Formats: sequence, structure tokens, C-alpha cells
Amino acid sequence: MGGAFVAAAVLARLGNRIGLPTIPLFILAGILLGPNTPGFVLLHDPDDLEMLSALGLVLLLFYLGLEFHMDDLKAGGRKMALAGSLYLALNVGAGLAFGFVLGWGTSEALVLAGVLGISSSAIVTKTLVDLKRINNPETKPILGIIVVEDIFLALYLAALQPVLAGADSMGSALVQIGKAFGFLLVLALAARFGTRLIGRLFAIKDNELLVISFLGAAVLVAGVAEEFGVADAIGAFMVGLMLGNTASGDRIRELVHPLRDAFGAIFFFAFGLSIDPGDLPVVLVPVLAAVALTVLMNVLAGLCAAKIYSFGPQPTANVATTLLARGEFALILATMAATAGLDDRLSPFIAGYVLILAVVAPLVAGRSHWLARVLPGPAPKDPPAQEQAPASEPARTH
Repeated sequence: MGGAFVAAAVLARLGNRIGLPTIPLFILAGILLGPNTPGFVLLHDPDDLEMLSALGLVLLLFYLGLEFHMDDLKAGGRKMALAGSLYLALNVGAGLAFGFVLGWGTSEALVLAGVLGISSSAIVTKTLVDLKRINNPETKPILGIIVVEDIFLALYLAALQPVLAGADSMGSALVQIGKAFGFLLVLALAARFGTRLIGRLFAIKDNELLVISFLGAAVLVAGVAEEFGVADAIGAFMVGLMLGNTASGDRIRELVHPLRDAFGAIFFFAFGLSIDPGDLPVVLVPVLAAVALTVLMNVLAGLCAAKIYSFGPQPTANVATTLLARGEFALILATMAATAGLDDRLSPFIAGYVLILAVVAPLVAGRSHWLARVLPGPAPKDPPAQEQAPASEPARTH
């Protein structure tokens, strides 16, 4: 763990000198010090960091929830649902079609629909923080799309698991979907009607006790969510959504920053440990085709969001590029596919696809003004000063 922190810090500081974002550098540190590249191996088994990595994802999404206010959800719920549904329709639909075109099999196509269709919540969150775009007008729709994706993810996984396991009926799938939907409904009701009670429970003056309380709540609800077939990330997000609207919300945002940054780095480092660059040449052509298709679908999704929210070219480009990354969910699907005995080319394909987008997406997001210049609408102004700063500079919230 100490080696992971030091390696991530050293590479990030080097990258800071040339203006590179931290995410691909943390991933690169994991790749270079992992078991899949020559030279010194810090960790032979990526599972050694599994719990710390999971905690990093939970904290990233918990912070995302803290920044997402209930008033925004009430005021723009329909628009967010529409934007998220269109994003999923474009990307999941394109992924399913791409899977069938590859001809690897029906189950493989269903897996690829999720791989190409779902953004990385962790990378999207970190990108928004690094680029200091949390308060930008297009950030609320981006977060709304992430929420819709996570809800879809819970139902998708519940339906996919029995299919990969070769279940004879849809009974098992329907039970899992019912459990996931029921738990999401409970969380939504708690967020809608329980804010006052939750605020009283977390009206804690001592910072030490407050940290223990919100960290315990986020991790516990994330774990319970996973037991009900819901992504742990959405559980943590909902806890953040509830706490962000309490009187202690501002203090919690300040206190969670160092935890979020530290364990977020471990998440991306562990992400790099699991990737084998040597597998990429075997499936390079379909990987590049999938990356090109994902870029196209994200631009179209950004244009749809622009139509819904009346955005200009720059916010449209920010939406399209920020949501481009694929990550933790795709790797979960790769594990499920390997366990189910699907096509051997699927795992290296997913690894290569995720690696390219995880590295490229933060770089592209920081230069979204290039895309804005060719989008329809009035010519965008130069990017604000805070977006021109090196992406690896830590965000500061006052």
C-alpha cells in the first residue's frame, strides 16, 4: 500500500510538470509495477488491494452525491432522466450492435453492450474535480446521466447474471431485478423524506466523530446495496446526496477531501494492476473500432443533452468528453465473462478498450474546447483560467 501511494505520487508530480491529469498516471503506475509488465513487481495479486480499491470508489461516489443537491434533482429530474435515457440508448444500443457485428456470440454481445454503454463513475468524478468543473452548468446533467447509468447498471447486472449462468427461466432474473429496484426505492424515499431526521443524526460538532459517522454510513450502505444487487457506488452516492443537504454538508465536504484523494489514487492504481498491455495486440482492430464508435456516440449524446438543456458548443463538448471514460464496471463484466466461459477474446478486448479510454478520456476532457470549435452554435470563447490549469492540480473547495 505504501509503495502504491509513493509510486502514484511520484508519477503524478512528474506529470504535473507537463500538465497531465492524474488519472492516467495513477493507472500507469499500476501497470508498470504490476505482474503484467517486466521489471520490479510491487504486487503480484491485484486482489491484495481489492478492499482499499473498493473504498476509493465508494468515497469518489460519496463525494459526487455531496455535490448533487436535492433541489437540482427536483427541479431537473425529468430532463436528467431524458438525457440519461438518451445516453444509454445511444451507447448501449451501439455496444449491442457492435457485439453482434463482431460475431462472437449472443452472450458476448450482451456483455459488450454494457462495456461500451456505461461510463466510469470514478473517472468522471475525478475528471470533474481535477478540471474544477464541479460548479459548471453542464456538470448537473453529467451527474444526472451518471445516476441514470447506475440505476440501469443495477437492473442490467441483475438480468445479465442468470443469462451468463445459463438459467432456464427468467424467474431468477426477475427476483434480482425486484430486489434491486426495491432497495433503490427505499434509498430514494430516504433521500426525499428523511433529510431532516438524517440531519439531526449527523449534527455532530466533533470532527473526529463526524468523519467516523459519515464514513461508516457510506461504506455500510454501499455494502448493503451490493447485497441487494445494486452497485455499491450508487449506495454511497445516495448517502452523499442525503448528507449533502444537511446542515453538516459543508463540513463533510471539507473532511472527505483527503480521504477521497488518497483512496481514489489507490483505486486507479489497482485498476492499472489488473490490466495486461500484452493482450492488446490480439484484439487491436476491434478495440480501435470500439473506441471510435464510443467517441461518436458520446458526441451525439452531448448534442442531445445540448438540445435538452439549451447548451452552447463548450458545455456540449464538456458533456461529450467527460462521459467518455470506461472503467471499473467494464472490468467487472470482464471477470463475469471469464467465469462464465465466454469467448477468450472478450477479456483482452475489454482490457484494451478500457485502458485506451481511461487514459485518453481525461486528456481529451481537459482539451474539450478543441471539439467545441467544430460543434454547431456560436464560436466558443477561450476556456476559463481554471480549466487551463494543469489537470493534476488538486481541486480546492472553500
